[in-house]
Amino acid sequence: QVQLVESGGGLVQPGGSLRLSCAASGSIFSINTMGWYRQAPGKQRELVAAITGGGSTHYADPVKGRFTIFRDNAKKSVSLQMNSLKPEDTAVYYCNIDLACSSDGCYAYWGQGTQVTVSS
Repeated sequence: QVQLVESGGGLVQPGGSLRLSCAASGSIFSINTMGWYRQAPGKQRELVAAITGGGSTHYADPVKGRFTIFRDNAKKSVSLQMNSLKPEDTAVYYCNIDLACSSDGCYAYWGQGTQVTVSS
C-alpha cells in the first residue's frame, strides 16, 4: 500500500526558513507529478508548488522566489525549502502525488499534513 510520510513542519519567526520533506513508501513503479498544497483556517486547499518527473516546476504566485521544490526520483521523495516566511504562509501543508502506479493500481495520494506556523 502506498503511503506518503511528511516531516519538517513547525513554528518559525517571520523571515525564517523551514524545509518540508515527504517520502513515498510502497511498491511504486511510477510517479507522475509531486507537489505541495496548503490549507489555512477557513480557506480552501491551494497548490503551493509542483514538480514533474522530468523536473519541470510550477509555483503559486505568493511563493515565487521564496520557496523551492526538490524531487529525488530514486528515493521517491519531494521536499519544499521555504525561505523568507511570512505570517500568511501559516497553514497545514500537504504532500501530494497526482498519479502513482503500484501493484494496487494507479491513484492520487495525499500525506497526512504538517503544520507550519509563522509567528513572532
